[in-house]
Amino acid sequence: MSETNTSRKRVTPIIASLVGALLVAFLWVLVTAEPNTADDSDSPLLGQPAPSVVTTTLNDEEFVLANRKGSWVIFNFFNSTCVPCIAEHPELVAFNEREATAANPAETYTVINDDNDESVRAFFLKNGGDWQKIRDSDGSISGAFGVAKVPETWVIDPNGYVRLRIAGMLTPGLLDDQLAQLKAQFGS
Repeated sequence: MSETNTSRKRVTPIIASLVGALLVAFLWVLVTAEPNTADDSDSPLLGQPAPSVVTTTLNDEEFVLANRKGSWVIFNFFNSTCVPCIAEHPELVAFNEREATAANPAETYTVINDDNDESVRAFFLKNGGDWQKIRDSDGSISGAFGVAKVPETWVIDPNGYVRLRIAGMLTPGLLDDQLAQLKAQFGS
């Protein structure tokens, strides 16, 4: 037997043991790591002026985001066939009702994502939600905000700066808590 074969026979179990130890360590990290419970998502828009939005509402009125300065604005990107959008809708309705009685209420807007007017009207007629719905017919609003998939909820402060992005479904109280923190930090 050559010296090279003997060296390989000695090194192979050592390498196998090291690989096994690394796998065990990796699995230990996965098992013991704290899950990411953050409901907000990073975006290059956070802390930046909101993209320009000029469109029409479902009622064929002009909507210009820049005209909303002075108000907290909530954009909820929505599609009437999106299961998480449907599931979160009661929470959004409850949020909007609570905001209506606030000293400085946030304005809620649904941004219609890849849907038709009739379906959206029917959804809101059946499920409630008396805030404005704005069209994103060509996807330019979704693109400007970097919406990956609906639902996504964005918060814009009274100075027109993007302060929060919540990717995915709203959970009970999440938007209330986040907005309260933002108002405390950036003024209501």
